[in-house]
Amino acid sequence: MTPSRTRRLALALALTLLPLASPAETAAPAEVLLLGVFHFTNPGRDVVQSEVTDVLTPENQAYLEALTDRIAARAPTAVLLEYDRAQDEAVNARYQQYLAGEYELGVNEIFQLGFRIARKAGLERVHSFDEREVHWAAAPMMERLEQMPERKARLDASIEAVGEEITAMHRELPLNEVLRGLNSAELDRWNRSMYIATNDIGAAEGFEGAAASASWWHRNFRMYGLLQTHARPGARVVAIAGQGHTAILRRFLADDPGRVAVDPLELL
Repeated sequence: MTPSRTRRLALALALTLLPLASPAETAAPAEVLLLGVFHFTNPGRDVVQSEVTDVLTPENQAYLEALTDRIAARAPTAVLLEYDRAQDEAVNARYQQYLAGEYELGVNEIFQLGFRIARKAGLERVHSFDEREVHWAAAPMMERLEQMPERKARLDASIEAVGEEITAMHRELPLNEVLRGLNSAELDRWNRSMYIATNDIGAAEGFEGAAASASWWHRNFRMYGLLQTHARPGARVVAIAGQGHTAILRRFLADDPGRVAVDPLELL
């Protein structure tokens, strides 16, 4: 296909997507800053396990103040965070205490980043965009892997190697470099590739690998749907979540004709 025909085809495809959005959404794209983080309190629920940076040191607290200043200077219209939507009232009650000077920020990134950004941006509340009804349904795949010892050993070794690399990153690098690494295209690509690498497990039989991969995409599609409800034309949304989510969400955002991504590396 010639370059000119390729350009015409790309334009035609872009135009066919426009009617899929509501009339209001075609007016102007929303700006979305997706910030991938490690869980500051390290609850140990992630597949890749690692030691994490202490964000409460004076140096790291100074960095987080400066970082949240930079993000808030973009005047976000909404701050979306990874917490259970059933806890929305309780989280926002705590946010109101923080605004009143009656709450000292806890270690969690919800507080250290989310609350700081929202207050500096003059926002009345924060929002959850997490999904807890759908989880990564990996148990059947793991059971199938028990019957494939060589395949399981390779997967375990890959996950362990990445965990060791991330632990080394936390031990050796300053907080800003850790966050830059977590928002890098390389780590995002590895994260997504893990689901492709296991997708064929049980293919043509129980499709356990495909079911596990689909369940993770399902959870993240729901999270992205919640993000879309806030990212309407003219909006400037900050969404903060674990890197395991943002690696997927960033792909959705890249393919979204109604929203544009803000590069987190320019702020970190």
